[in-house]
Amino acid sequence: MDAKPARPPARPQGGRRELTKAQNRETILVAARQVFAQMGFATATVRDVIRATPLASGTFYNYFKSKEEVYQALRDEVALAVRPRLRQARRGAATAEEFFAASFGAFFQFVAENCAGASPERFRMDSPEVLAGFAELQEDIAAAMARGLLPATDAASLSAALAGVAFELVERVKTGAAVEEVTGFATALFLGGINALPKR
Repeated sequence: MDAKPARPPARPQGGRRELTKAQNRETILVAARQVFAQMGFATATVRDVIRATPLASGTFYNYFKSKEEVYQALRDEVALAVRPRLRQARRGAATAEEFFAASFGAFFQFVAENCAGASPERFRMDSPEVLAGFAELQEDIAAAMARGLLPATDAASLSAALAGVAFELVERVKTGAAVEEVTGFATALFLGGINALPKR
């Protein structure tokens, strides 16, 4: 008796449709990234983004309600991309100074390379990717305390303070301040308080 030919694996229902949706969304994000970089966020319009895609104008609104929503999706991509770099930098630290310098430096450098001049809009603090990054920061601070790198204190409060300083100072990096200078300032502040800051 002849063996039956193997049947190809069943394609998940809606697989092609889901793929098309993902491709359309990515097409819009790629176009928006280019348009915002070329024209500036304030000047660019939804129509400019749509013109930079091969998609019908109505398709845009199936995915995003505004250019602000597209921008937030791009920022979430940034948060997703920077998180592994931050974790690696923090986990490689051997001293408290290295821990803070790595935390601030990796974040500021990533933003300088990927976001400088992109938009005056601030990062949203409540998006899922940013919140996941906060949780990872708190875990890494608790681990650094357990290793004796940082004094045993309230890890949640320390992580909130570190994130707050980072998100405020990164605005200086986005407008052209030197990463090394801003990193040094933030690190000195966390290591020694206000009295440790360089005098002008």
